Amino acid sequence: MAEPFPPLSEWGNYYVITGGAAAALTGLQFVVIALRTEAIEEAGEGAVRAFGSPTVLHFGAVLLVSTIMSIPRQSPASLVVCVAVTGLAGLAFSMRVLAMARRQRVYQPVLSDWIWHVTMPCVAYASLVAAALALLWSPGLALDVVAAGSLLLLFIGIRNAWDSAVWIAAGRH
Repeated sequence: MAEPFPPLSEWGNYYVITGGAAAALTGLQFVVIALRTEAIEEAGEGAVRAFGSPTVLHFGAVLLVSTIMSIPRQSPASLVVCVAVTGLAGLAFSMRVLAMARRQRVYQPVLSDWIWHVTMPCVAYASLVAAALALLWSPGLALDVVAAGSLLLLFIGIRNAWDSAVWIAAGRH
């Protein structure tokens, strides 16, 4: 028998903080890209799509999860569907990032790039899918996993945004 579903209101402050941080960092990423447009044009669109665009998507995913978890009167069934779809979409996008990173020729990715741009996002999005399934039999644990997955995406985004900003500022193109 599944444990009782805990109230999502207990998570309100957590998702206000992570969602707000994701929104602010998304805006900051846009500012960095706008300020360095000429360097990005020289670097090539392929590298930006492979390594910059996913960062914005990860911040967006954190904002989406925060919004989903904050929907009033969210039912367990709707929560399962929303979290699962978010995780599956993120996994699909991560596979696309892998393909884009392999196709672009401007930058030769190193091990840390593969870890932070492909492997870690896959772990985070897979945790959302696993949490969605676990919501059916262990909602308390599942809510912890959703929170951990969204926090991981936030830190991935921060790390990758910093890495991209340093790469652009250093003129490595």
